[in-house]
Amino acid sequence: MNDRPAAYRKLVQRSREIALLVSAGDVLAWDQETCMPPKALAWRAEQLAHLSGLAHRLFTARKTGDLIAACEQAGLPADSPEGANVREWRRQYDRKTKLPARLVEKFERTRAHARDAWREARQKSKFKLFRPHLKKLLDLHRQFADRWGYTGSPYNAHLEEYEPGARAEDLRTVFDALRPELTALLPRAIERTAATPRSLLDGDYPVPAQQAFNREVAAAFGFDFDAGRIDTTTHPFCTGLGPEDCRLTTRYNERDFTVSLYGIMHETGHGLYDQGLPKEHHGTPAGSAVSLGIHESQSRLWENHVGRDEAFWNFWHPRACHYFPALARLTPAQITGAVNHVRPSFIRVEADQVTYDLHILLRFDLELKLIENQISVDDLPACWNEQFKQLLGLEVRNDAEGCLQDIHWSIGTIGYFPTYSLGNLNAAQLMARAHVEMPGLARDLACGQYHSLLEWLRDRLHRHGQQYRAPELIRLTTGEPTGSAAHLAHLRKKFGG
Repeated sequence: MNDRPAAYRKLVQRSREIALLVSAGDVLAWDQETCMPPKALAWRAEQLAHLSGLAHRLFTARKTGDLIAACEQAGLPADSPEGANVREWRRQYDRKTKLPARLVEKFERTRAHARDAWREARQKSKFKLFRPHLKKLLDLHRQFADRWGYTGSPYNAHLEEYEPGARAEDLRTVFDALRPELTALLPRAIERTAATPRSLLDGDYPVPAQQAFNREVAAAFGFDFDAGRIDTTTHPFCTGLGPEDCRLTTRYNERDFTVSLYGIMHETGHGLYDQGLPKEHHGTPAGSAVSLGIHESQSRLWENHVGRDEAFWNFWHPRACHYFPALARLTPAQITGAVNHVRPSFIRVEADQVTYDLHILLRFDLELKLIENQISVDDLPACWNEQFKQLLGLEVRNDAEGCLQDIHWSIGTIGYFPTYSLGNLNAAQLMARAHVEMPGLARDLACGQYHSLLEWLRDRLHRHGQQYRAPELIRLTTGEPTGSAAHLAHLRKKFGG
C-alpha cells in the first residue's frame, strides 16, 4: 500500500526496533543452549532480563498505544497485511500493558537460571535440583494469568500466547475423543510392527557421519544453509534469529542415528516455515508465524509424513549406506519398518506416531493441574509416573526419562505442549490436501524431489504470516476446521492392519 498513514509507518519502525532487541535476546538464549561457558550464567540472566525489559517498555509505551489507535481509526483493510498487523499489535498491546516491565524482567531472569538448573537436574536425574525453580516459574505464571485476565481456566491465559483463541475446555474435548481411538489402535499397531524392532538399527554411527547425512537431508528438503546452521544441544529446537538467520539443533546417539536424523527433520520443518515467512514484513506480525499449532504442523509433516514414509527410505537408502556402511545389511523396507516400530517408550521426542499424542495428553493434563493448583510441584514426579503408567503402561525408572525430559517448563512455556498434537492434526489435513491438489506429489517424493511440496506449503501457509488466525488459515487451506479425522485415518492406514 502506498497510502499507509504516518502512524502505521511509525508503528512498523517501532515494531522492527523491538524485533532487533528480541532477536538479540534470542541469540543470547541460543548461545546459552549451545556453547555458553557455565560460569557465564548469572551475567547471561541479567543480559536477557535487560533486553526483555527494554523491548517490553518500548512496546507498552503510551505512544505505541496512540499509534495503534490512530491506525485503527484510519480504517486499513482488514484482509490486508497492514490490517492484520494492526489487529495483532492491538491484541499484543492489550496483553503486554497488563504486565509491568519489572515482572517481565524477573521472569526472564528466573527462566535463565531455571534452564540451567533443568539441564543439570536432567543429567543427574534429580528433580529436586529443578524443583525450586519450577515453583518460582509457576508463581510467575499465575501472576501473569491474573494480570492478563481469563475466562474459565487460568490456563487459557497462557494458551493465548501460543495458540490465540484456543481454550483448555475445547482442547480437552478434542483430546478426550482422541485418547480412546489411540489406545484402541495401539495393540494392533504393536502387533503389525513387531517384526521390525527399532533395535534392528542398533550399530556404530559416528557423530561426524550423522552430521553430514542430516545436513544433506535438510538441504534436500529445502533448508537454506546460507541462512541457517545446525548445532548440538541437550534438547532439539529451532530458533529464528532474523530474516536470514535460522538455527537448528539436535542431539546425537552413536548407537542410533535416527535420534538426530528425525530430530533434524522435525526442526527443519520449523526452519522451512521460518525461512518461508515474507521477509518484507519481518519484524511485524505479517512476517511472523501464525501460531505454534501451525508451526508444529510443519515439523510433524516433514518428520512423519515425509521422513517416515517408505518412499523416503527407498530413495535415501544408498546415501545412508554411504555414511553408515553397516546399513547395507538392511533393505529400505526394513529401515522403514524399524523407524515406524510402535512400542510405548519413555522419551517423547523419540516416540512413535501412535503413542506420541499420549505423551502430549499427559503433559497437557499435568500443566492444567499445576496452573489450577490441583497438584503441587512437590507431587509432580509421582503424578507423572502414575499417569504415565496408566496411559503408556510403563513404570518410569528415573526423573530424567520422566518429568525432566523436556525443556519446556524450564523456559516458562506453559501452554505450549497442546500445540504438538494440534500440529499432528493440522499436518495430516495439510498432507491429505496436498495430495489432492498435486496428483504427482507421491511421484515427486519417491524421487527425492521436495520442491513441489515446499512451494505448496509456502503458497498456502508460510507467505500469509499472521494475516489469518490459525483456524481460518487451516479452513482456507484444507476446506475444513482442525480435527482428528485425517490424523486418525493416516494412523489407521499405516498401522491398523
